[in-house]
This record gives sequence, structure tokens and C-alpha cells, in this order.
Amino acid sequence: MQARSVSPSQLSVILATNQPHELIDVRIPPEFAAAHVPGATLIPLDDLRPSNFLEPHRSGIPIFIICQSGARARKAIDQLKVCCCSDAVLVEGGTQAWIDARLPVDRRTFTVIPIVRQVQIVVGSLSVISALLALTVSVWFALIPLLLAAVFSLPEPPAPVEWPCYSLACHGTALT
Repeated sequence: MQARSVSPSQLSVILATNQPHELIDVRIPPEFAAAHVPGATLIPLDDLRPSNFLEPHRSGIPIFIICQSGARARKAIDQLKVCCCSDAVLVEGGTQAWIDARLPVDRRTFTVIPIVRQVQIVVGSLSVISALLALTVSVWFALIPLLLAAVFSLPEPPAPVEWPCYSLACHGTALT
């Protein structure tokens, strides 16, 4: 079943009218610090525990889920659906679409290099140093970039098993 969704401009109207809502950003802290929708609460996807999150939640109040582009938000919504939550709403295009729509964002004063860029810098540096060492010291240093390529071309590990939710927030009574 397709998740309900709103565009960034629709969300900005909802936020401006002060309608009851929750706005959850499921990115990692450095991404959140770099730029986030005003009023968003940071709960990284890896830290999201749907049963704990839904305990204080009042049914019928929309939970807007946002990430960088939408992929992690969809995963978060899938986790909430396992716990019988039908209030989750995807923010289409994520924070990037929000920024592209020229809507206001909160930013921290320091800049953070995204983790993907950090990995690219390290791998690139190691490759250049290895190439220089292979030319000047030993040909065996040429194996380092090959090993790096092999490691970073491995497939992503499988997703963890999702267990059914037995929270009182989901069902109203304990299941036995």
C-alpha cells in the first residue's frame, strides 16, 4: 500500500496554520545539523523504535516523516505501519525538495562534510598514495586500490528482520 504524502509546499502551509502534527526527521545528526525543516524533531532511522515512539502519540494527528530525499522516510513509515500506525505521512522529495522549493531551513553555524564525501576523500587519498608508492617503492602497493575497490563494491548487508509489534499503543490491549 502506498504511503500518504505531501509536497514541501503543502507541508509549509500546514506548519504555518499551527494544525496539530508531529514532524520527524530520520536523517543522521550531521545531516540534520547542516539543514532541517524548522520544528522538526531528529530521530535517526537507526534509533527509531516505533512502539516507543507511538506510546505518547494521539491517533489521528499526522506524523510527517522527512529525510534527505525520501528513501529513509519510506523505511520509517514502513516500520510505523508494522505497529498499526496509519498517521504517518511522507514528505515528498525530503529536505532537498524543501530546500529546492526555497522554504526556510534551520542551519547550524558549522559545516559538516557528508559521510559519503568523507569516504570518497579517504579512498581517493589512499589510491593516490598507493599509486605513488607502487611507482617508487614496490609494485605490491598497487594492490591497495584493488582491495579498496573490492571492499566498496560488496553488496549492502540484508535488512534486519522486522518483528510484529505488540505494543499497547498499536492494539490498545496486550496480545498474549
